[in-house]
Amino acid sequence: MRAFLAIVGRDLRLGLRQGGDMLTLVLFFVIVATVLPFAIGPDRSLLARLAPAIVWVAALLAQLLSNERLFKSDFADGTLDVLRHGALPLEAVVAAKMLGHWILTGLPIIAATPILALMLGMDGTALGLAAFSLLLGTPALVAFGAVGAAVTVGLKRGGLVAPVLVLPLSLPVLIFGTGAMAPMVPGASGQAFLLLAALALAAVALIPFAAAAALRIAGE
Repeated sequence: MRAFLAIVGRDLRLGLRQGGDMLTLVLFFVIVATVLPFAIGPDRSLLARLAPAIVWVAALLAQLLSNERLFKSDFADGTLDVLRHGALPLEAVVAAKMLGHWILTGLPIIAATPILALMLGMDGTALGLAAFSLLLGTPALVAFGAVGAAVTVGLKRGGLVAPVLVLPLSLPVLIFGTGAMAPMVPGASGQAFLLLAALALAAVALIPFAAAAALRIAGE
């Protein structure tokens, strides 16, 4: 457990030293959610109906922007090779890096949600649903991003290929997250939240094994 927490702490320290990356992520999230209403127009009722989709599309695009840094620098400087031969299994290493990445990317996105609520005219209930759905769904986005980052870590243009791999995997998260914020029938919101939580738990539990296998292949 100490080694696991050490990897998380290391990634957090490195990420906080590069504070501009976190700020860029939050600004990108806010800008995407700000540009879309300009394309939709001044219809407030239409904007309120589309607000859940706007929030989740912005969150997905922001996560795609940050996924490449999950393993790229550690692969380039040989840190991953050292971790592969350490006492901690590579699957646990991947899980630790996913946790650190979520803290650095998922939490800032959730913290920036009130800004979007003001821009999109969301009330307090909608804001609460948005924050809670992002809290449940962003770990799954990070997990799927870890697979894409691991598969493309050895490619020169992996940053262009990874989003193509990650987007189809992330569509269920987008669907359930939007459904949790905008229920169409009574009880649908609760079901969407349960499905979103189940998907996030399954992704976080299983994907470290798939990402670790991809990293072993890339390191050979």
